[in-house]
Amino acid sequence: MSDKVPQIKTEITEMLGIEYPIFQGGMAWIADASLGGAVSQAGGLGIISCGILTVDKIREEVRKIKELTDKPFGLNVMLESHYVDDIMQMIIDEKVPVITTGAGNPGKYIPTLKEQGIKVIPVAGSVPIAQRVARAGADAVIAEGMESGGHIGEATTMALVPQVIDAIDIPVIAAGGIADGRGMAAAFMLGAQGVQLGTRFLSATECTVSEAYKKAIIKAKATGTTVTGNSTGHPIRVLRNKLSRKIQMLEKHGGDPEEVVKLGVGALRRAAEEGDVDNGAVMSGQIAGLVKEEQPAAEIIADLMNGCIDVFDNRNAIVKGRQ
Repeated sequence: MSDKVPQIKTEITEMLGIEYPIFQGGMAWIADASLGGAVSQAGGLGIISCGILTVDKIREEVRKIKELTDKPFGLNVMLESHYVDDIMQMIIDEKVPVITTGAGNPGKYIPTLKEQGIKVIPVAGSVPIAQRVARAGADAVIAEGMESGGHIGEATTMALVPQVIDAIDIPVIAAGGIADGRGMAAAFMLGAQGVQLGTRFLSATECTVSEAYKKAIIKAKATGTTVTGNSTGHPIRVLRNKLSRKIQMLEKHGGDPEEVVKLGVGALRRAAEEGDVDNGAVMSGQIAGLVKEEQPAAEIIADLMNGCIDVFDNRNAIVKGRQ
């Protein structure tokens, strides 16, 4: 990164050995070695999504990212994966420095991972989940508000982050609804030690998501997202399209939740890999309206850091003016 990009040192940058307290979200079917490598090389923490990939495919991505950068990177592990035990062993074998986790409690794996020097940072959408993983030995927690894309909880980022910070004694990374330096600065003011962004990195030049998906994010308006799947107990935030309207109509008229689930099977892959943004699930955070253009990951990180420092400088000027 250029010397002109300001740095903010936090517990997270020190813990992980990264230049900037910025994580790239582990987006299924999207976050691969290309994107993760670019983010890590630029000084953030790039993350590869394991999703439902096989161990061999994940190992292939891990080895690719090692060719792209010698800086720290992470894997996002979905604990409900049928391959989770084998994935954890592969993580140890390949000396992956950081993992983030979702869809479960990684407690039973934490002692072995920490013995190998691997940092474990679960995603939590509520205070009880954050407390549970903290007790299990997690190194930090990503507190993700419902503004985020994909599977969401019930609490907003503004409400969730300070409550999680007050409830646990390990560093907290804020996620959900953050796309620029203003959001990053707000997260720090709440007490976060870092931020995680997904939607903003969808517009990265190095992101290999389908061109149609990327364009849909860039064209999205402030009211462009909606939530589907409430009837299943697993709500998902997506861009509005034919599929979302079909699901919501079914749910509005009391349709069988199993039918809703069937409509969602393979929907993210259709959008992310095949480019069907009408009949696929275009997962996106509420801040999609702030994403205006495609940029290299390094530029995105520079924008975030410069914007954050500008906010702090303006705040300091206001405070001094009142003295």
